[in-house]
Amino acid sequence: MSDPRPVIAALRDGRGLDAAGAALVANGLADGSVSDAQAAAFAMAVLLRGAGPGGKARLTQAMRDSGHVMAWDLPGPVVDKHSTGGIGDTVSLILAPVLAACGAYVPMISGRGLGHTGGTLDKLEAIPGYRCDVSEAEFRRVVGEVGCAIVSASGEMAPADRRLYAIRDESGTVESLDLITASILSKKLAAGLQGLVMDVKLGSGAFSKTGEQAEALARALVETGGELGCPTVALITDMDQPLADAAGNALELRAAIRALGGEGGRLLDLSLALSEACLKIVGLEPSLARHALASGTAAERFSRMVAALGGPSDLLENPDRHLPPAPVIRPAPAPQAGAVAAIETEALGHAVVALGGGRVQASDRIDPRVGLAELARIGQEVEPGQPLAMVHAADEAAADRAIAAVQAAYHLGTAPAPRPLILKEITPDD
Repeated sequence: MSDPRPVIAALRDGRGLDAAGAALVANGLADGSVSDAQAAAFAMAVLLRGAGPGGKARLTQAMRDSGHVMAWDLPGPVVDKHSTGGIGDTVSLILAPVLAACGAYVPMISGRGLGHTGGTLDKLEAIPGYRCDVSEAEFRRVVGEVGCAIVSASGEMAPADRRLYAIRDESGTVESLDLITASILSKKLAAGLQGLVMDVKLGSGAFSKTGEQAEALARALVETGGELGCPTVALITDMDQPLADAAGNALELRAAIRALGGEGGRLLDLSLALSEACLKIVGLEPSLARHALASGTAAERFSRMVAALGGPSDLLENPDRHLPPAPVIRPAPAPQAGAVAAIETEALGHAVVALGGGRVQASDRIDPRVGLAELARIGQEVEPGQPLAMVHAADEAAADRAIAAVQAAYHLGTAPAPRPLILKEITPDD
């Protein structure tokens, strides 16, 4: 069968997606034999009727197999982590070297930011000389020698997803749970993983705004990963406020450096929790994660990774030498006294984008210097004029706009009851 229309009709009529149909569509997306109109109809049928029992796993597998799938021969388990996106989330920069220091191998294929959330590659590209686009041979060499490497995806991995992702955006089908699951996992599983930990964000800065949405996605990812032979665990975590105290590429990189040095806070706490969950699922001792951080071996792995991929070997020791400040740094003063009652976290992400620290279109250039730092936390008491954040901007006009955006995003009043950082854990046994 080479005609995708019967596959689309079966989905439209609620008969689900079989393995042959999934392979036909995925391969057709990759080689162009499925047209944009057919791909959009396929995505809409999945959105409206679902892929049926087992359909998510079949589609994920077919999209993974539409291109090159890596295989590894290493003395430890091959693992990775994925986040559904948030503000101030630099966990990958901490988790990868922590896991490497614990005997795991982390071939982390990551992405750039789009919309209100930042991308891991954008943060790493704030490091002078760091190369995200490398050959597979170099990627394998760095993973084997250092234990971790964070790079961009090659065009040969999960090409079906790359095309379907753009079509989903244009056809209004981004929200499909089945398509989201297949998109995330096809790319990750193409890296040849033996274990995966998912960070599913929930709250005002996340794509999942309700607990039901977040739990449904977490369960879909855990179940589908397991069906395809990759043990997967998911943590549903709070994104009602930025994870770190900074948002913006070089500023978040500095936050990650502080965390690798043992500076506490939500960023470090979540990095350790996700590291421990990942170690546990592949049979390694979870307590190794804290030892790797406390002993400095995780920081040493990070330095080795940066140097191996073209960056400076002394970044951790001399961040000021390599990460220049923004030209304008100004406070965003609190307009009144009170406790931080709520934060429109997504609005803070958009403020960073407006400063030039993110992109609206994939072709937009990023200024790594700009962003927000010293962000006030929920529950924190502030006085009139006390900074809610420090704005790092390219010029005074951009700073003025960001100050107004920060003030609008912060709601002052009575401190709410504390919300846990980790809201729920979804494991294969649930």
